[in-house]
Amino acid sequence: MVAHSSTPIISSFSFLAIIASLLTVAVLPATVSAVPLSTSSRWIVDESGQRVKLACVNWVSHLEPVVAEGLSKQPVDAISKRIASLGFNCVRLTWPTFLATNDTLASVTVRQSFQSLGLSESIAGLQSNNPSIIDLTLIQAYQAVVSSLGKNNVMVILDNQVSKPGWCCSSFDGNGFFGDQYFSPDIWIKGLTRMATLFKGVANVVGMSLRNELRGPKQNVDDWYKYMQRGAEAVHSANPDVLVILSGLSYDKDLSFLADRPVSLTFSGKTVYEVHWYGFSDGQAWKSGNPNQVCGSVVNNMKRQAGFLLEKGFPLFVSEFGVDQRGTNVNDNRYLNCFMATAAELDVDFALWTLDGSYYLKDGVLGMNEYYGVLNWDWSDVRNSSLSQRLSVLQSPFQGPGLSQSRLHKIIFHPATGLCLLKVGWLGPLKLGSCSQSGAWSYSSKKILSLKGTYFCIQADELEKPAQVGIICTTPNSQWDTISDSGLHLSSKTLNGSDVCLDVDSSNTIVTSSCKCLGRDSSCDPESQWFKLVDSTITSTSSSPML
Repeated sequence: MVAHSSTPIISSFSFLAIIASLLTVAVLPATVSAVPLSTSSRWIVDESGQRVKLACVNWVSHLEPVVAEGLSKQPVDAISKRIASLGFNCVRLTWPTFLATNDTLASVTVRQSFQSLGLSESIAGLQSNNPSIIDLTLIQAYQAVVSSLGKNNVMVILDNQVSKPGWCCSSFDGNGFFGDQYFSPDIWIKGLTRMATLFKGVANVVGMSLRNELRGPKQNVDDWYKYMQRGAEAVHSANPDVLVILSGLSYDKDLSFLADRPVSLTFSGKTVYEVHWYGFSDGQAWKSGNPNQVCGSVVNNMKRQAGFLLEKGFPLFVSEFGVDQRGTNVNDNRYLNCFMATAAELDVDFALWTLDGSYYLKDGVLGMNEYYGVLNWDWSDVRNSSLSQRLSVLQSPFQGPGLSQSRLHKIIFHPATGLCLLKVGWLGPLKLGSCSQSGAWSYSSKKILSLKGTYFCIQADELEKPAQVGIICTTPNSQWDTISDSGLHLSSKTLNGSDVCLDVDSSNTIVTSSCKCLGRDSSCDPESQWFKLVDSTITSTSSSPML
C-alpha cells in the first residue's frame, strides 16, 4: 500500500524534477478561449469583460488510488467529450494535498497505486481504456486528465478536497481544519503553491479552490482569516491568472462572518467564494416538513449565510449540490425543486456533484455505484437523461456583463421541469417549453404579468381550466400575488371569486387550480404549482408571432 504519513516528505528539488518531467507529458493546445478569467462585481468575466458562467461538474480524483475515477471504464478523451456534450463548460477536479507535497506518493505510477490496493480488475480496465496513462506517475496522470479536458474546451478548477487521500468528509477524519492530524497549514500552503506553479500557463486551468468543506471541533473564524488569506496570497503569487476560490466553515455552508469582516488581500479581481448546498444539509427536513415552509426557511438561511455576498459584489460559486439521480429520494426531490428556483433567481455559478458513476474503491468497497453520479456505473451513458435535461437550463446565464441582448425582463420559470412559461401562437394557449424560447414578461407594481411590447396579460378564467391571455388587464383575475412561505406560488382570483394558483397539467398546459400545500401538511407536494419570476436580459429565440 502506498505510504501516506502525516508528515509528508518534502523536497523542492525532487518536486521540481517531477514538474520538469511533466513538460514532455502534457502540452495543452490553446483550445480554451477568452481566459484567464477575472471578476467584475458579482460576475466572473473573460478578458473582454463578458460574463462567463461556470457550469461545472465535479470529478473525483482524491480517493485512495489518487487517480481520476472512471479511467478503468472509459477512455479519458471519451469522458471529456461526454462532459462537454452534456453542456458543462468546466470541471471541478479534486486532489489531495499529499499528491503535491509527498514526493514518494507523487512519483508512484498509476499501476503501482492500483496494485498496492489490490485493484486488479481496475488495472485491466485502465490497460484497455487508457494505456497511455497506466504507467504515468500519479501527478502525471492528473495532468493528463486536465490536458484531455482542455483539448475538449472544458475549463478546470483545481479543488483541494482533503490532505490525506480518502473520502470526504467527517468532522473527525483529521482533514477538517487547520491543525488537524493531516492538515498542517504550512504543508497545505506548500501544496497549493506547487499545484499553482505546476499549472501556471495551462490555459484551461482557470481557478483554484483553496480547501473543501472546512469543519470539525477546531474550526474558528480567526484561524479561517489567518490561513485562508495566506493560502490565497500563495496561490496568486505563484499563478496570478487563476481565480482564487475561498470556502466557508461548517462544511462550506457558512460564510456569514464575511458580512462584517471582509477578507484583506493584496490583489483584486480574482476572488470568488464558494458554498455547498444539499438536501441532506438540513437532514430529512424536506421529507418530514411542508415543502413551502422548508424551502422558505432554508433559502432565507442560505442567503443570510452566503447569498448576501452577491449583493456585496462577489461571485458566489455553488461548488457542490446534487441529488440521488434514481429519483426515488423524496428529501432530495423536494430540495431540488427549491434549489432550482433559487439557482435560477440568483443566476449563480455552480458545480454539480458528481460526474462519477462509480468508484475504484470507496469505503473499502470495490466498484461502488454512485447514485448521485451523472453517469451510470460503467460510465458509458447518462444515468438519468430527463434530470440532466432539466438541470441544463442552469448552464446558460440569464444576465451579466456583455449579455444585455435586450432590456431587463422576467421569464416565468418552472423548477420542477426546468422549463418556462411560453405563449404559443396568437391567442394561446400558455404552455411550458424551453426557456430559450420564453417571451419577455413584465411584472408590474399592480401585479400584472404581461408580455412586454404587447397589451396581453395572463388571466385566471375558471377553476381547473387553462389560464387565459387577455387585453383587459385591470380586473382582479389579472393580478397575480406571490404567496406561501416559499414565495413560489402565483395566485389570483377567478371572475367568480375563487382563489387559484398557476399550475401545470399532464400536457404541460398552464391551468389554474386550487392552491396546494399552504398549510403544514408534510405529505403534500406543491411542485407543479411552483414558479419563479427570474430576471433576464437574454433575447428569446422563439418565432411565435406574439413574441
